[in-house]
Amino acid sequence: MKLTPITPDNRIEALDITRGFALLGIFIANMLLFHTPYFYLDPYTYFTAGSDAATFRWIDIFVQGSFYPIFAFLFGYGINMQYEKAVARNKSFARMMSKRLAILLAFGLIHALFIWSGDVLFSYATMGFLLIIFVRIPAKWLTPFAIVLYTIPAGVLYLITKFIVKTNPNTFVEGFADTEKIERSIEVFANGSFGEIFSFRAIEWLFYGLGSTLLGFFIVLPIIMLGAAMSKWKIIERANEIKGRLVIVAVLATAIGVWIKALPHIGQPTYDLVQLQDTFGGVILAAGYMAILLLLCNSSRFRTISRPVGKAGRMSLTTYLSQSVIATVIFYSYGLGLYGKVDVLTGTFIAIGVFVIQLIFAQLWLSKFRMGPIEALWRFGTYGKNLSK
Repeated sequence: MKLTPITPDNRIEALDITRGFALLGIFIANMLLFHTPYFYLDPYTYFTAGSDAATFRWIDIFVQGSFYPIFAFLFGYGINMQYEKAVARNKSFARMMSKRLAILLAFGLIHALFIWSGDVLFSYATMGFLLIIFVRIPAKWLTPFAIVLYTIPAGVLYLITKFIVKTNPNTFVEGFADTEKIERSIEVFANGSFGEIFSFRAIEWLFYGLGSTLLGFFIVLPIIMLGAAMSKWKIIERANEIKGRLVIVAVLATAIGVWIKALPHIGQPTYDLVQLQDTFGGVILAAGYMAILLLLCNSSRFRTISRPVGKAGRMSLTTYLSQSVIATVIFYSYGLGLYGKVDVLTGTFIAIGVFVIQLIFAQLWLSKFRMGPIEALWRFGTYGKNLSK
Protein backbone atom coordinates (compact mmCIF):
# COMPACT_ATOMS: atom_id res chain seq x y z
CA MET A 1 0.00 0.00 0.00
CA LYS A 2 1.43 3.36 -1.05
CA LEU A 3 1.67 6.35 1.27
CA THR A 4 -1.11 8.83 0.43
CA PRO A 5 -1.32 12.54 1.20
CA ILE A 6 -3.40 14.10 3.93
CA THR A 7 -7.05 14.18 2.85
CA PRO A 8 -9.18 17.34 2.98
CA ASP A 9 -11.18 15.85 5.88
CA ASN A 10 -8.03 15.86 8.02
CA ARG A 11 -6.90 19.35 7.15
CA ILE A 12 -6.62 21.93 9.93
CA GLU A 13 -8.61 24.99 8.93
CA ALA A 14 -6.57 27.30 11.16
CA LEU A 15 -3.41 26.21 9.37
CA ASP A 16 -4.87 27.07 5.97
CA ILE A 17 -6.21 30.43 7.18
CA THR A 18 -2.86 31.36 8.70
CA ARG A 19 -1.06 30.34 5.54
CA GLY A 20 -3.49 32.39 3.47
CA PHE A 21 -2.84 35.57 5.46
CA ALA A 22 0.91 34.87 5.18
CA LEU A 23 0.55 34.75 1.39
CA LEU A 24 -1.13 38.17 1.40
CA GLY A 25 1.64 39.68 3.53
CA ILE A 26 4.35 38.12 1.37
CA PHE A 27 2.72 39.46 -1.78
CA ILE A 28 2.48 43.00 -0.40
CA ALA A 29 6.16 42.90 0.57
CA ASN A 30 7.21 41.30 -2.73
CA MET A 31 5.31 43.93 -4.69
CA LEU A 32 8.14 46.39 -3.96
CA LEU A 33 10.47 44.10 -5.89
CA PHE A 34 7.98 43.44 -8.67
CA HIS A 35 7.63 47.08 -9.73
CA THR A 36 10.81 48.76 -8.42
CA PRO A 37 14.59 48.06 -8.76
CA TYR A 38 14.57 47.37 -5.02
CA PHE A 39 17.81 45.36 -5.01
CA TYR A 40 19.85 48.39 -6.08
CA LEU A 41 18.64 51.22 -3.84
CA ASP A 42 18.31 52.42 -0.26
CA PRO A 43 14.53 52.38 0.32
CA TYR A 44 14.78 54.69 3.34
CA THR A 45 15.87 57.57 1.12
CA TYR A 46 14.47 56.42 -2.23
CA PHE A 47 10.80 56.31 -1.24
CA THR A 48 10.20 59.93 -0.27
CA ALA A 49 7.88 61.36 -2.95
CA GLY A 50 4.15 61.74 -2.26
CA SER A 51 2.69 58.87 -0.27
CA ASP A 52 5.70 56.63 -0.88
CA ALA A 53 7.43 57.41 2.41
CA ALA A 54 4.38 56.71 4.59
CA THR A 55 3.38 53.58 2.67
CA PHE A 56 6.90 52.17 2.69
CA ARG A 57 7.18 52.87 6.43
CA TRP A 58 3.93 50.97 7.03
CA ILE A 59 5.08 48.02 4.91
CA ASP A 60 8.58 47.99 6.39
CA ILE A 61 7.35 47.95 9.98
CA PHE A 62 4.25 45.76 9.79
CA VAL A 63 4.74 43.57 6.70
CA GLN A 64 8.28 43.23 5.35
CA GLY A 65 10.07 40.20 6.80
CA SER A 66 7.16 39.32 9.10
CA PHE A 67 5.16 36.95 6.92
CA TYR A 68 7.74 34.76 5.20
CA PRO A 69 8.70 33.32 8.65
CA ILE A 70 5.06 32.27 9.10
CA PHE A 71 5.13 30.56 5.70
CA ALA A 72 8.45 28.83 6.53
CA PHE A 73 7.13 27.81 9.96
CA LEU A 74 4.04 26.23 8.41
CA PHE A 75 6.21 24.51 5.79
CA GLY A 76 8.07 22.75 8.61
CA TYR A 77 4.77 22.10 10.41
CA GLY A 78 3.42 20.32 7.35
CA ILE A 79 6.57 18.25 6.82
CA ASN A 80 6.34 16.92 10.38
CA MET A 81 2.68 16.05 9.80
CA GLN A 82 3.77 13.98 6.82
CA TYR A 83 6.54 12.40 8.92
CA GLU A 84 4.16 11.39 11.70
CA LYS A 85 1.73 9.97 9.18
CA ALA A 86 4.49 7.88 7.60
CA VAL A 87 5.61 6.59 11.01
CA ALA A 88 2.04 5.68 11.96
CA ARG A 89 1.69 3.67 8.76
CA ASN A 90 5.18 2.18 9.00
CA LYS A 91 6.12 3.66 5.61
CA SER A 92 9.35 5.22 4.36
CA PHE A 93 9.20 8.96 4.99
CA ALA A 94 12.60 9.90 3.54
CA ARG A 95 11.93 8.46 0.10
CA MET A 96 8.52 10.07 -0.29
CA MET A 97 9.62 13.46 1.06
CA SER A 98 12.80 13.47 -1.03
CA LYS A 99 10.70 13.01 -4.17
CA ARG A 100 8.28 15.70 -3.02
CA LEU A 101 11.08 18.19 -2.27
CA ALA A 102 12.87 17.42 -5.54
CA ILE A 103 9.72 18.41 -7.44
CA LEU A 104 9.41 21.57 -5.32
CA LEU A 105 13.06 22.34 -6.09
CA ALA A 106 12.29 22.07 -9.81
CA PHE A 107 9.26 24.35 -9.41
CA GLY A 108 11.48 26.88 -7.65
CA LEU A 109 14.15 26.78 -10.33
CA ILE A 110 11.60 27.26 -13.12
CA HIS A 111 9.97 30.07 -11.15
CA ALA A 112 13.29 31.83 -10.50
CA LEU A 113 14.61 31.64 -14.06
CA PHE A 114 11.46 32.04 -16.14
CA ILE A 115 9.10 34.11 -14.00
CA TRP A 116 10.68 36.02 -11.09
CA SER A 117 14.11 36.04 -9.46
CA GLY A 118 12.73 36.52 -5.93
CA ASP A 119 11.71 32.86 -5.64
CA VAL A 120 11.72 31.20 -2.20
CA LEU A 121 10.68 27.67 -3.20
CA PHE A 122 14.22 26.66 -4.18
CA SER A 123 15.53 27.68 -0.77
CA TYR A 124 12.64 26.03 1.09
CA ALA A 125 13.11 22.78 -0.79
CA THR A 126 16.86 22.79 -0.15
CA MET A 127 16.34 23.32 3.58
CA GLY A 128 13.56 20.74 3.51
CA PHE A 129 16.08 18.04 2.55
CA LEU A 130 17.98 18.82 5.75
CA LEU A 131 14.77 18.71 7.76
CA ILE A 132 14.33 15.08 6.68
CA ILE A 133 17.18 14.39 9.11
CA PHE A 134 16.24 16.86 11.85
CA VAL A 135 12.52 16.03 11.92
CA ARG A 136 13.36 12.80 13.74
CA ILE A 137 14.64 14.75 16.76
CA PRO A 138 12.13 15.02 19.66
CA ALA A 139 10.48 18.42 20.06
CA LYS A 140 12.12 19.08 23.44
CA TRP A 141 15.55 19.02 21.72
CA LEU A 142 14.56 20.31 18.30
CA THR A 143 13.11 23.55 19.69
CA PRO A 144 16.24 24.82 21.51
CA PHE A 145 18.44 23.57 18.66
CA ALA A 146 16.43 25.65 16.15
CA ILE A 147 16.52 28.73 18.40
CA VAL A 148 20.28 28.49 18.94
CA LEU A 149 20.92 27.86 15.23
CA TYR A 150 19.06 31.08 14.42
CA THR A 151 20.03 33.43 17.24
CA ILE A 152 23.77 32.84 17.52
CA PRO A 153 24.71 33.52 13.83
CA ALA A 154 22.16 36.37 13.61
CA GLY A 155 23.42 37.86 16.86
CA VAL A 156 27.07 37.62 15.81
CA LEU A 157 26.26 39.23 12.45
CA TYR A 158 24.44 42.06 14.19
CA LEU A 159 27.32 42.70 16.60
CA ILE A 160 29.84 42.72 13.74
CA THR A 161 27.69 45.16 11.77
CA LYS A 162 27.22 47.37 14.82
CA PHE A 163 30.97 47.38 15.50
CA ILE A 164 31.80 48.33 11.89
CA VAL A 165 29.23 51.13 11.84
CA LYS A 166 30.44 52.45 15.19
CA THR A 167 34.13 52.42 14.30
CA ASN A 168 33.76 53.57 10.70
CA PRO A 169 30.42 55.32 10.05
CA ASN A 170 31.42 56.11 6.46
CA THR A 171 31.60 52.41 5.60
CA PHE A 172 27.88 52.44 4.85
CA VAL A 173 26.66 55.49 3.03
CA GLU A 174 23.05 56.51 3.56
CA GLY A 175 21.19 57.05 0.33
CA PHE A 176 23.10 54.37 -1.57
CA ALA A 177 21.78 53.73 -5.06
CA ASP A 178 23.40 51.86 -7.93
CA THR A 179 22.20 54.27 -10.60
CA GLU A 180 23.50 52.15 -13.45
CA LYS A 181 21.71 49.01 -12.25
CA ILE A 182 18.52 50.97 -11.52
CA GLU A 183 18.45 52.38 -15.04
CA ARG A 184 19.33 49.00 -16.53
CA SER A 185 16.54 47.27 -14.53
CA ILE A 186 13.94 49.74 -15.76
CA GLU A 187 15.20 49.51 -19.32
CA VAL A 188 15.14 45.69 -19.37
CA PHE A 189 11.99 44.89 -17.39
CA ALA A 190 9.86 47.72 -18.79
CA ASN A 191 11.06 47.66 -22.39
CA GLY A 192 13.34 44.69 -23.03
CA SER A 193 12.72 41.48 -24.94
CA PHE A 194 11.93 38.24 -23.12
CA GLY A 195 15.50 37.08 -23.80
CA GLU A 196 16.95 40.23 -22.21
CA ILE A 197 14.63 39.84 -19.23
CA PHE A 198 15.61 36.18 -18.87
CA SER A 199 19.34 36.98 -18.87
CA PHE A 200 19.01 39.84 -16.39
CA ARG A 201 16.72 37.79 -14.14
CA ALA A 202 19.06 34.79 -14.20
CA ILE A 203 22.00 36.94 -13.10
CA GLU A 204 19.90 38.45 -10.32
CA TRP A 205 18.91 35.00 -9.10
CA LEU A 206 22.46 33.66 -9.24
CA PHE A 207 23.65 36.61 -7.17
CA TYR A 208 20.73 37.09 -4.76
CA GLY A 209 18.74 33.83 -4.93
CA LEU A 210 21.59 31.37 -4.49
CA GLY A 211 23.14 33.66 -1.91
CA SER A 212 19.90 33.57 0.06
CA THR A 213 19.82 29.78 -0.23
CA LEU A 214 23.28 29.53 1.33
CA LEU A 215 22.27 31.89 4.13
CA GLY A 216 19.08 29.86 4.49
CA PHE A 217 20.92 27.35 6.67
CA PHE A 218 20.99 30.00 9.42
CA ILE A 219 17.73 31.78 8.57
CA VAL A 220 15.16 29.57 6.86
CA LEU A 221 16.17 26.16 8.24
CA PRO A 222 15.82 27.10 11.94
CA ILE A 223 12.33 28.51 11.32
CA ILE A 224 11.31 25.36 9.42
CA MET A 225 12.76 23.25 12.24
CA LEU A 226 10.82 25.26 14.82
CA GLY A 227 7.66 24.68 12.80
CA ALA A 228 8.32 20.95 12.83
CA ALA A 229 8.91 21.04 16.60
CA MET A 230 5.66 22.93 17.22
CA SER A 231 3.88 20.42 14.99
CA LYS A 232 5.03 17.65 17.32
CA TRP A 233 3.46 19.59 20.20
CA LYS A 234 0.31 20.21 18.10
CA ILE A 235 0.10 23.92 18.96
CA ILE A 236 -2.34 24.67 16.14
CA GLU A 237 -4.60 21.77 17.01
CA ARG A 238 -4.37 22.72 20.72
CA ALA A 239 -4.79 26.48 20.20
CA ASN A 240 -7.89 26.65 22.38
CA GLU A 241 -6.21 24.63 25.14
CA ILE A 242 -3.13 26.88 25.26
CA LYS A 243 -4.86 30.18 24.58
CA GLY A 244 -3.47 31.72 27.78
CA ARG A 245 0.09 31.26 26.51
CA LEU A 246 -0.92 32.45 23.06
CA VAL A 247 -2.26 35.69 24.54
CA ILE A 248 1.10 36.32 26.23
CA VAL A 249 2.99 35.62 22.99
CA ALA A 250 0.56 37.77 21.01
CA VAL A 251 0.99 40.78 23.28
CA LEU A 252 4.72 40.58 23.97
CA ALA A 253 5.93 39.43 20.53
CA THR A 254 3.78 41.96 18.68
CA ALA A 255 4.90 44.85 20.90
CA ILE A 256 8.60 43.91 20.84
CA GLY A 257 8.53 43.07 17.14
CA VAL A 258 6.92 46.37 16.14
CA TRP A 259 9.38 48.29 18.35
CA ILE A 260 12.43 46.60 16.80
CA LYS A 261 11.10 46.99 13.28
CA ALA A 262 10.38 50.68 13.86
CA LEU A 263 13.95 51.44 14.98
CA PRO A 264 15.32 52.34 11.49
CA HIS A 265 12.48 54.85 11.16
CA ILE A 266 13.27 56.49 14.51
CA GLY A 267 16.21 58.73 13.74
CA GLN A 268 18.82 57.58 11.23
CA PRO A 269 18.39 54.13 9.59
CA THR A 270 21.90 52.82 10.26
CA TYR A 271 22.82 49.42 8.92
CA ASP A 272 23.07 47.81 12.34
CA LEU A 273 19.46 48.80 13.06
CA VAL A 274 18.35 47.54 9.66
CA GLN A 275 20.19 44.28 10.40
CA LEU A 276 18.46 44.01 13.78
CA GLN A 277 15.12 44.73 12.14
CA ASP A 278 15.61 42.08 9.45
CA THR A 279 16.99 39.26 11.60
CA PHE A 280 15.09 39.62 14.87
CA GLY A 281 12.24 42.12 14.47
CA GLY A 282 10.55 40.31 11.60
CA VAL A 283 10.68 36.88 13.22
CA ILE A 284 9.46 38.14 16.61
CA LEU A 285 6.57 40.03 15.01
CA ALA A 286 5.73 36.92 12.96
CA ALA A 287 5.35 34.99 16.22
CA GLY A 288 2.95 37.67 17.44
CA TYR A 289 0.94 37.54 14.24
CA MET A 290 0.70 33.75 14.39
CA ALA A 291 -0.47 33.83 18.00
CA ILE A 292 -3.13 36.42 17.13
CA LEU A 293 -4.38 34.38 14.18
CA LEU A 294 -4.53 31.16 16.20
CA LEU A 295 -6.51 32.93 18.91
CA LEU A 296 -8.89 34.37 16.34
CA CYS A 297 -9.30 30.98 14.70
CA ASN A 298 -10.83 29.72 17.96
CA SER A 299 -13.85 31.82 16.96
CA SER A 300 -16.24 30.11 14.55
CA ARG A 301 -17.31 33.54 13.27
CA PHE A 302 -13.72 34.46 12.38
CA ARG A 303 -13.19 31.09 10.69
CA THR A 304 -16.35 31.65 8.64
CA ILE A 305 -15.30 35.15 7.59
CA SER A 306 -11.73 34.00 6.83
CA ARG A 307 -12.71 30.82 4.99
CA PRO A 308 -11.95 32.33 1.53
CA VAL A 309 -8.46 33.21 2.79
CA GLY A 310 -8.14 29.64 4.01
CA LYS A 311 -9.05 28.36 0.55
CA ALA A 312 -6.20 30.38 -0.95
CA GLY A 313 -3.93 29.03 1.79
CA ARG A 314 -5.04 25.48 1.06
CA MET A 315 -3.75 25.88 -2.51
CA SER A 316 -0.76 27.95 -1.40
CA LEU A 317 1.65 26.82 -4.12
CA THR A 318 -0.78 27.78 -6.87
CA THR A 319 -1.52 31.08 -5.13
CA TYR A 320 2.15 31.95 -4.64
CA LEU A 321 3.24 31.12 -8.19
CA SER A 322 0.24 32.80 -9.80
CA GLN A 323 1.06 35.99 -7.87
CA SER A 324 4.42 36.11 -9.65
CA VAL A 325 2.87 35.39 -13.04
CA ILE A 326 0.21 38.09 -12.64
CA ALA A 327 2.62 40.69 -11.23
CA THR A 328 5.24 40.20 -13.94
CA VAL A 329 2.56 40.41 -16.64
CA ILE A 330 1.45 43.72 -15.13
CA PHE A 331 4.93 45.21 -14.80
CA TYR A 332 7.17 43.58 -17.42
CA SER A 333 7.44 44.50 -21.08
CA TYR A 334 5.66 41.36 -22.34
CA GLY A 335 2.60 42.59 -20.41
CA LEU A 336 1.62 46.14 -19.50
CA GLY A 337 5.21 47.33 -19.03
CA LEU A 338 4.51 49.33 -15.86
CA TYR A 339 7.85 48.55 -14.20
CA GLY A 340 9.27 51.68 -12.57
CA LYS A 341 6.06 53.63 -13.22
CA VAL A 342 4.01 52.72 -10.15
CA ASP A 343 4.27 54.25 -6.69
CA VAL A 344 4.33 52.18 -3.50
CA LEU A 345 0.71 52.85 -2.53
CA THR A 346 -0.60 51.88 -5.97
CA GLY A 347 1.54 48.74 -5.91
CA THR A 348 0.08 47.81 -2.53
CA PHE A 349 -3.48 48.25 -3.77
CA ILE A 350 -2.63 46.13 -6.82
CA ALA A 351 -1.37 43.36 -4.53
CA ILE A 352 -4.55 43.47 -2.44
CA GLY A 353 -6.75 43.55 -5.55
CA VAL A 354 -4.98 40.59 -7.13
CA PHE A 355 -5.26 38.65 -3.87
CA VAL A 356 -9.01 39.25 -3.75
CA ILE A 357 -9.27 37.83 -7.26
CA GLN A 358 -7.22 34.84 -6.11
CA LEU A 359 -9.66 34.27 -3.24
CA ILE A 360 -12.53 34.11 -5.73
CA PHE A 361 -10.56 31.75 -7.98
CA ALA A 362 -9.65 29.49 -5.05
CA GLN A 363 -13.29 29.33 -3.95
CA LEU A 364 -14.47 28.38 -7.44
CA TRP A 365 -11.65 25.91 -8.07
CA LEU A 366 -11.97 24.09 -4.75
CA SER A 367 -15.72 23.79 -5.22
CA LYS A 368 -14.93 21.34 -8.01
CA PHE A 369 -11.51 19.92 -7.10
CA ARG A 370 -9.81 18.73 -3.92
CA MET A 371 -6.64 20.77 -4.44
CA GLY A 372 -5.13 23.51 -6.58
CA PRO A 373 -3.77 22.75 -10.07
CA ILE A 374 -0.09 23.07 -9.11
CA GLU A 375 -0.71 21.04 -5.94
CA ALA A 376 -2.31 18.32 -8.08
CA LEU A 377 0.73 18.28 -10.37
CA TRP A 378 3.05 18.20 -7.36
CA ARG A 379 1.23 15.29 -5.76
CA PHE A 380 0.93 13.42 -9.03
CA GLY A 381 4.72 13.55 -9.31
CA THR A 382 5.01 12.36 -5.71
CA TYR A 383 2.39 9.62 -5.53
CA GLY A 384 1.99 8.69 -9.20
CA LYS A 385 -1.77 9.11 -9.47
CA ASN A 386 -4.32 11.86 -9.93
CA LEU A 387 -5.51 13.07 -6.54
CA SER A 388 -7.10 16.33 -7.62
CA LYS A 389 -10.73 15.18 -7.67
